[in-house]
Amino acid sequence: MNKADIIEAVHAVLGGTKVQAEQAVEAVVNSIINTLKKGDEVSIAGVGIFSVKMRAAREARNPRTGEAIKVPAMKVPKFRAAKALKDAVK
Repeated sequence: MNKADIIEAVHAVLGGTKVQAEQAVEAVVNSIINTLKKGDEVSIAGVGIFSVKMRAAREARNPRTGEAIKVPAMKVPKFRAAKALKDAVK
């Protein structure tokens, strides 16, 4: 399932136009992204928790040349599935 499929599912439930369904999905996605950019976490009951994790700086190796490369510290998104989601998938 991709974003277009989600928009189609929202459209089927809400009715209205596809443009309105797309705006609703975009609003949800953008609010999650903006919250994560601020460093806060997003908790959706029954689905899980989106958060930001700090990944430490490290040294990696270029597989083609074998040359050592320094990878800087960075923030990465993280998702923890809720128990309800885990049970539903089993």
